[in-house]
Amino acid sequence: MTNNTPLVSVIIPVYNREKHIKNCLEIVTNQTYNNLEIIVVNDGSSDNSMKIVKQYSSVKIINHPKNKGLAAARNSGIDNANGEYVHFMDDDDEINNSFYEKLVNASIKTNADMSCCGMIHQKAKGKTQLFKSQESYTTLHEKLKVTYVGKWGYVVRYLFKLDFLKKNNLRFEEGKVIEDLPFSFVAVYYANKIVTVPGAEYLYVYNFDSIINSNDSEARIKRNLGRKHSKQFILNFAKEHGNFKIPGVTTGKLRYVLRKILTQLSNPKTTLVS
Repeated sequence: MTNNTPLVSVIIPVYNREKHIKNCLEIVTNQTYNNLEIIVVNDGSSDNSMKIVKQYSSVKIINHPKNKGLAAARNSGIDNANGEYVHFMDDDDEINNSFYEKLVNASIKTNADMSCCGMIHQKAKGKTQLFKSQESYTTLHEKLKVTYVGKWGYVVRYLFKLDFLKKNNLRFEEGKVIEDLPFSFVAVYYANKIVTVPGAEYLYVYNFDSIINSNDSEARIKRNLGRKHSKQFILNFAKEHGNFKIPGVTTGKLRYVLRKILTQLSNPKTTLVS
């Protein structure tokens, strides 16, 4: 891999993640694609997370004096990114070691605003999606259907052109949880093209200590409010932009449920290929 390849900014928000961040940085720094700008946004951590991060001299650290939340951390990452492409990585998840190489190659080949990797959901296997071939999608219905972004808002599935994000003023709504969904949904709507990339795989690791999975009563309330807000956002957006249908949400619900059942029964792998 030469320096003639496009720079990819990898944005990793961190808040008190000393148990996870070393493994995350090892995975990212050992990618086959080495033209990476690794940006760790320290969202007011009070543990040893930053002591670990500082052991990696190539990592760029953005400090928030106090905890602002995941959305604000990701927005800071966008503001400080210098890459042609941007990927949002969660510190407790994993990617295979040719992840960025495959995504960038597909993006360059197709000139797509967004490339979509396969995702293995460690717990909810019905949300696992692996691609067998590289395909490009340009119509709104095709883009919504292939990504099921109305149901799966995971922003970590995509490699974005940074200019595309800035041109469309795409930002995460701060102060909310489930903030991925509105961001990803609007991005899919505006993208000139989405390319699916076989062999680029993201492992969504189920951790009980995250706000998305915590059984804490306050966390559950925030999640429920976040889900309701995000769903209403995408419904309003669809209505305001031609009243289009959203696969799995306002149309094709049975097909979506059957797909989840079949995926669950197939018992997809929970490990990554290289």
